[in-house]
Amino acid sequence: MTTKQLIALATTAVAVALSSIVAPVAATAAPPSGGPTPSRLVTGLAGGSGSTVGPDGALYVTEGAAGKVSRVDPQTGAVTTFASGLPQAILPFGGPMDVEFIGQTAYVLVSVVGSDLGAGSIDGIYRVDGPHSFTVVADIGAFSAANPPATPFDLPMGVQYALESYRGGFLVTDGHHNRVLQVTRDGEVSELIAFGNIVPTGLAIRGNTVYMAEAGPTPHLPQNGKVVSFGPKSTTATEVASGAPLLVDVEFGRALYALSQGVFGGGPAGSPALPNTGSLVKVNGDGTLSAIAEGLDRPTSVEFIGNTAYVVTLGGEIWKLNGASCRSSGKSARD
Repeated sequence: MTTKQLIALATTAVAVALSSIVAPVAATAAPPSGGPTPSRLVTGLAGGSGSTVGPDGALYVTEGAAGKVSRVDPQTGAVTTFASGLPQAILPFGGPMDVEFIGQTAYVLVSVVGSDLGAGSIDGIYRVDGPHSFTVVADIGAFSAANPPATPFDLPMGVQYALESYRGGFLVTDGHHNRVLQVTRDGEVSELIAFGNIVPTGLAIRGNTVYMAEAGPTPHLPQNGKVVSFGPKSTTATEVASGAPLLVDVEFGRALYALSQGVFGGGPAGSPALPNTGSLVKVNGDGTLSAIAEGLDRPTSVEFIGNTAYVVTLGGEIWKLNGASCRSSGKSARD
């Protein structure tokens, strides 16, 4: 993706209403029968992006436009600030992108805030030392600039998208440089596996196997929206399933699931999906993807707590889908 494409990808986020006080919102939909009933748990986040389930069982969500990580009670939707003062997005995309815990310690992936965009912050992994204090443990932007990818690029420092703990350290996808990086907690960065122009996004780990979502190149055709897998010494990835456009995340519940941002709207390359066309899909053994919930508005990440899925959206909402991890028929989520 080019710089213009990256800006276009986040154009929708400009319209997000930013609020310093986030309150839970009760909202339910009246979707077709047979699947999980979605309800809107939270609204007003400053551009929802990545998420994780913390050691306390709560949801933690990055808010790029505010430079912070919020804690969300998965039952009540109550939102409190977990960490603030991180580099904020300088484009309508970037800043804190994803969050992950190792033990009781949180780490935040910050992206698209570096010197290649004329900014003074570091693209990398930040350890949360306190509510307003951080330590940069890995300068991924510097590594990326010194070790360019084989695919064409416009941003030398890349666009790091997803963060996942792995073998005591981390894996990081770079959707612009089309590769997965391995990072230690001591700050050593290396390229684990590189791809063609497939736009790697979300990650999930099961044992030594890495599962990864691919958004696919523009125009993000369903056949290019894939879930793939690879091991620590793999040079290529194996296709697990395909068939949903613009996949942005992959996650384990009782099975393996992926998140489709939706149908590409035909705008500039890198534009987000059309509103209300996203879906949560289940990975089937025959390599297909079946819809669990449809009509999601530009989702960015998903987490499972028990049988319940929590979907974060580009517009700063979190949707709760009870029973999503044990059903397979379609359901719509709309205001």
